[in-house]
Amino acid sequence: MSIDREGPVPPYRQIADELRAQIGDGTIPVGRRIPSLVDLEQRYGVARDTLRKAVKVLRDEGLVETVQGMGVYVITKPSSDA
Repeated sequence: MSIDREGPVPPYRQIADELRAQIGDGTIPVGRRIPSLVDLEQRYGVARDTLRKAVKVLRDEGLVETVQGMGVYVITKPSSDA
């Protein structure tokens, strides 16, 4: 996926949306770690702060949790209402 830097949706939201979809379709299953910030930085070509905001969106939605020193893990799938 490429980021639309000129569109109305901020890059961090676009990344959060894609990660949420991957969690929802099982590409990143519950219990698995999402790609590291370094991997995501290379994939999307954005700053780490942008990626941290994307992860915060998912954490605020209750989809992921950060395990200190281990990474960010999926704890639940998005509800079908989302």
